[in-house]
Amino acid sequence: MKYKMLVLDMDDTLLTDDHTISKENRAMIAMAQEKGVEVVLASGRPTPAMTHFANDLQNNYMISFNGAVVTDLKDDTVIFEQSLTKEQIHELHDYSLKAKTHIITYINNTIVSETHSEFIEVERSITGMPHELVPDFKAAVTSNAVKCILLEDPSYLKMVESDLKQAMPDLSVSMSKPFFLEVAPNGIDKAASIQFLAKRLGIEQSEIIAVGNAGNDLTMIQYAGLGVWVDNVTPELRGFGDVIVASNNDHGVAEVIERFILG
Repeated sequence: MKYKMLVLDMDDTLLTDDHTISKENRAMIAMAQEKGVEVVLASGRPTPAMTHFANDLQNNYMISFNGAVVTDLKDDTVIFEQSLTKEQIHELHDYSLKAKTHIITYINNTIVSETHSEFIEVERSITGMPHELVPDFKAAVTSNAVKCILLEDPSYLKMVESDLKQAMPDLSVSMSKPFFLEVAPNGIDKAASIQFLAKRLGIEQSEIIAVGNAGNDLTMIQYAGLGVWVDNVTPELRGFGDVIVASNNDHGVAEVIERFILG
């Protein structure tokens, strides 16, 4: 099989634990691109927290906000975007209060919350985006926003995930990290945006490789012609992929390219 698209999750997949791209992964990505493979980053990260990585790798396209935004990097235009309504975000805020979780959203490239949390600090650190603490979350959110994240201790948040899926079935809910519960519009996930982009580029589903590690990667792993987990995949997801490769710290992406694109 000749694969034409390689879709890579970022955190804990392409990136090592210190949030960098190893020289091994970088070299293999360049070789895949030389063979004409479209390499696409697909992350729960906001767009500004991805752009410098995608440009550094000389990618043409990028999927951000867990699939809610697709950007054409050749001319820096958004070619697909879907947002939560203000009303949905307000409802999520009410839910988070009852569920006793923290909640953030993104306004003007700023992380917005009305509470402090060590987990919000993780998001701020990962994305490099400023964080604004507001006195009234709902008053601050006066228009649509691309997504929200509910944050809390992992063991508790797993129970919240199950409850939220039942309480608000009209939303797309998935875990990107054990303490990040991502919420997006219904039908929005990485698989849906990959399908949109592949159709635009004339690439068949069977010609796509997707590589990930967490719950918000599951739809793209199941959608792709070849779904690959890195070895540090969330344990309960190990059986849902086609292949497991080395971990994010051991250049699993390079292994994928060597075995399935260059091999």
